[in-house]
Amino acid sequence: MAVRARWTMSQNGAIMAPMNSIPKVATVRALDRLNLRLPQDTLEAIDNARGRRIGNVSRNTWITEAIQEKLNRESAKVNNQNGEI
Repeated sequence: MAVRARWTMSQNGAIMAPMNSIPKVATVRALDRLNLRLPQDTLEAIDNARGRRIGNVSRNTWITEAIQEKLNRESAKVNNQNGEI
């Protein structure tokens, strides 16, 4: 069964495409991008920590590792509260 699109005209005369009646399902991709705003002093602290590591570690890698460490700690905390080992 084919669905015919109905174009509409707004009050200002613009032609508008029809809204999709089927909502998009949120999907998680392997890697997603986001914008992150951090104060300059936080960026400087990150850069100092990166500089103390062996090799060249990007800000992205350092922040990703920091987030993973935090998630691991939170998960361990929840497991400890639930009596799991």
